[in-house]
Formats: sequence, C-alpha cells, structure tokens
Amino acid sequence: MEITSVLLKPLLTEKTTMIKDEAQQVAFMVHTQANKLEIKQAVEKAFDVKVEAVNVVRRAPLNRERQGRVVGRKPGWKKAYVTLRQGDKIEFFEGV
Repeated sequence: MEITSVLLKPLLTEKTTMIKDEAQQVAFMVHTQANKLEIKQAVEKAFDVKVEAVNVVRRAPLNRERQGRVVGRKPGWKKAYVTLRQGDKIEFFEGV
C-alpha cells in the first residue's frame, strides 16, 4: 500500500484534543487495510516526526434500518492513535 493512501484524515474531537495535550498522541482515520507499521511510516514521512507507538481501533460495519425493500449499511472504518516522541509536534494540530 502506498504511504499517501494510508492516512485519510485527522480526527479533531474533544477526546483527541485532550489526548493530544496530555499524552502526546494524535488521531487519524486510516485505510482499513493499513497495519501499524505502514501507519508509522506514513506519519513519519508526511510530518517529519518520530513515532514511538501506534494503537489501532476498528469500528465494525453497521446495518441500518430498512427503507422499504432496501436495507442500508454504514461502512466500517479504522482509527489510529499515534504516540509521538517527547518534544515532537505536528503543526497541523497546533492552535486547535
């Protein structure tokens, strides 16, 4: 998998903002087929920082309720919490 297709978008919520301040972690929505090593390499190359650890959380697809004969479905996605080395910062998240 190419490094440019691993990181889909940063997640900016109240929880991720608190984690950024307290534990030097940032959160990204990542490709569902990406593994921890690919996520680590993508973050280090894209933002020029050193990554200490990567934690991955999967959200399973959800069935939606029926709309007539059609049953909708929400796709699953993957979230990665990336722990940065002490002193490293990603400028995208600063000032949020």
